[in-house]
Amino acid sequence: MHFVRSEYLNLLWALPILGAFFWWSFRRRRRRLQVFISRTLIGRLASEFSSRKAVARILLLTGFFAFGILALARPQWGMRLDTVRRQGVDVIAALDTSYSMNAEDVAPNRLEKARREIRGLIARLKGDRIGLVVFAGTAVVECPLTLDYGAATLFLDVANTEIIPEPGTSLAAAVQTATSAFIAKEIKYKVLVIFTDGEDLEGQVQAAVEKARNAGVIIYTVGIGSPEGKPIPVRDQKGDIVEYRKDPDGQVVISRLDERSLAEIASETGGRYFRATTSESELDQIYDEVSRMEKKQLESRLYQNFEDQFQYPLALAVSCLAAEALISERRKPRQGWLARFYSRTRPARSDV
Repeated sequence: MHFVRSEYLNLLWALPILGAFFWWSFRRRRRRLQVFISRTLIGRLASEFSSRKAVARILLLTGFFAFGILALARPQWGMRLDTVRRQGVDVIAALDTSYSMNAEDVAPNRLEKARREIRGLIARLKGDRIGLVVFAGTAVVECPLTLDYGAATLFLDVANTEIIPEPGTSLAAAVQTATSAFIAKEIKYKVLVIFTDGEDLEGQVQAAVEKARNAGVIIYTVGIGSPEGKPIPVRDQKGDIVEYRKDPDGQVVISRLDERSLAEIASETGGRYFRATTSESELDQIYDEVSRMEKKQLESRLYQNFEDQFQYPLALAVSCLAAEALISERRKPRQGWLARFYSRTRPARSDV
């Protein structure tokens, strides 16, 4: 169980104070009676008053506030299985997580800029499935194709330059892994968007692109960085720069955006190359082209959600309030044969 608005649970701390107030009010009322009436007369004049019923009303009022607070906090439990069907295409975003993405020629760095671009792409999707591939020296499917954009964003948020243990940059591995993540029997409805600085250290990308084109994958590439390049910082645990990455000869490595290679990859599959901008206008152009593609009926895998259950504490709160309104603090008068039996068995009072 969890609560959607858990901040309301802090009001539960006021319940002991509320209960103490009701009890103080009850005791104060009895003390006021004792000021004007002697104790011997209170029993006769207030013979119809029931202290048990008064306490019950206090408990019911306290229960009303307690269950009302729980209803405001929106408790959720249980699972619901949903099947989501939409019209769209399959889109896979490939995120470069190599060390060169730590370069800071775009603010705050290339990796964070690429993640912002993918978030923007997800925000523009309307009925299309989204998947996520991360790559460095190799590539893995971080999030399979899904209509659950929130889940895809969660996977994106944890992607960093440490997620792939094998160093390097293999665009071929990214293209191959993404191509395998699509439905193989289809020859359309497939879009791959690669977010990278374009530095391919492993090679063999041409063969992977040709295989993707034959499978019906249209590749768009988004360049992250600048052609002038920047050194790649190495940071300590505090986030401070301690040095810059160097090549085997001890020279500081300058990582540059390779726009030519990215443009060739995109053009070979019928896609386009864009350089990432602060306005993210390139995402509008990409989705504008994607939205004009022929769409198919998409069905996402079953996923589970917590269901709202606030109606149960709300019903208990209303029941407590209704019961409190119906309870009278007066005793029930004895009726029928029970009253006659009681009067006969009581000893007769003698007048003095």
